[in-house]
Amino acid sequence: MPTTNGHVKPGRSEVYSEVQTSRLKVSLPLPSVLKSSFDVVDGRKSSAAGNPDEIAKLFPKLFGQPSVSLKAGGSLPKQSLKIGIVLSGGQAPGGHNVICGILDYLQNRAQGSTVYGFRGGPVGIMKCKYVQLTYEFVYPYRNQGGFDMICSGRDKIETPEQFQQARETAKKLDLDGIVVIGGDDSNTNACLLAENFRANGLKTRVIGCPKTIDGDLKCKEVPISFGFDTACKIYSEMIGNLMVDARSTRKYYHFVRLMGRAASHITLECALQTHPNIAIIGEEVAAQKQTLKSVTNYITNIIGKRADAGYNYGIILIPEGLIDFIPEVQQLLAELNEILAHGVVDQGGAWKKKLRSQSHELFEMLPKAIQEQLLLERDPHGNVQVAKIETEKMLTQMVEVELENRKKEGKYKKDFKGLAHFFGYEGRCGLPSTFDSNYCYALGYGAAALLHSGKTGLISSVGNLGAPVEDWTVGGTALTSLMNVERRHGKFKPVIKKAMVELEGAPFKKFASMRNDWSLKNRYINPGPVQFVGPTSKVINHTLMLELGSQA
Repeated sequence: MPTTNGHVKPGRSEVYSEVQTSRLKVSLPLPSVLKSSFDVVDGRKSSAAGNPDEIAKLFPKLFGQPSVSLKAGGSLPKQSLKIGIVLSGGQAPGGHNVICGILDYLQNRAQGSTVYGFRGGPVGIMKCKYVQLTYEFVYPYRNQGGFDMICSGRDKIETPEQFQQARETAKKLDLDGIVVIGGDDSNTNACLLAENFRANGLKTRVIGCPKTIDGDLKCKEVPISFGFDTACKIYSEMIGNLMVDARSTRKYYHFVRLMGRAASHITLECALQTHPNIAIIGEEVAAQKQTLKSVTNYITNIIGKRADAGYNYGIILIPEGLIDFIPEVQQLLAELNEILAHGVVDQGGAWKKKLRSQSHELFEMLPKAIQEQLLLERDPHGNVQVAKIETEKMLTQMVEVELENRKKEGKYKKDFKGLAHFFGYEGRCGLPSTFDSNYCYALGYGAAALLHSGKTGLISSVGNLGAPVEDWTVGGTALTSLMNVERRHGKFKPVIKKAMVELEGAPFKKFASMRNDWSLKNRYINPGPVQFVGPTSKVINHTLMLELGSQA
């Protein structure tokens, strides 16, 4: 894409597959409330997910404002708007449709409006790098995967100088609003930006949209983050293919680590879709205070029982953030984060003296490769880069050692062959599922409606997702109501609280009721490509269907 500001041609190649071409022509449905005139109705005064007194101090201009809902009737002022859009954080299928929804709303309801796409994520706001988005520019991206329309980035607007740069950009472009499309950290940043703009008397308002394939940005008003549905279906197809391979060769155990650093939603959803022999849910490991040894033994015991039943193959699903859930490892990581936040790791190993004895012993017990991965440079939040820790290989090796010991004792008579896989980036930019396509379009349309009505500091929310699209509800949830305070880089900062797998929730209970049967019997399901799962938006993931069912 050209680097100059203003009108440019789309960066997409004109060579499209038959499926891509057909998706350009799909007409996207809208909730009925967005098809005619509507009012934006305030709800009750909001609070915070945790530490409300601290959140109130950090957001004096926004804290307590109500969430809102769109109701049929009424009308908004006929005025043109100048809106900026930024994609923030990792990619998720459907992001382009959010932008399409914003643009279409403004063309239909606020004619004469101007839409800017900030290039490369939040840094585009700070450096005023943008492209003007028109219908012709956006068209090649409709119902397509990826974030390449304007690209994303992981920069944060957090220093006084960076906020000043953002204000200068908002003034230069005379922006009425900015839409931040991102996950929990990106929407936290959106709230900070909204607070800063209001505190400094700017007219520019800020609205967020819930994006993350991890599925950990959700609450009652925001039932799911976009991208989760598509990513899980892509991973499930790949897992299903491995299941057919395992059953065909009858000699491999596939250890599959799935994306999801903080929560195990993807692993749980993929398990519900494919029925693996073993699926480790991090939240359960934490609740039961399991150790690395106990997790290893759990896997090894099932492999032994399957061998006795004549099966020397299988599928094992592991959440990306597993080691974060094991209490003994969690303590080690917390100590490492604090040490690296305030010092350096010397080659001589003197830094290890800062570890508690139990953590030091655990660190020395880990394979050399895992030790090195634990000491890698931290992520932007000051945490271990869990995605770079090859947990699947570590468990494969630990299981192999344990099985060799049992073989010597005469308790295991097969030859174990483990293959390790990590499914991550493969799911982030796929062609969005029908559900994500429709959901994202509604989220974008709703975000534009919130800005048009003068709202700020809200996240676009679409509900009643188990019903046909026409019956979906639309509104905006106060971002401060989702927040808590968390320790990062050795300091307490406001963050949107992550939604973890609930062990008392319907999705986990469904999984728990079936996993024993899956472990010893091959109940494998290969769901196939995401594009062929069904023609309607009602074909949604198991997690959401079960959660909606539990709410009914």
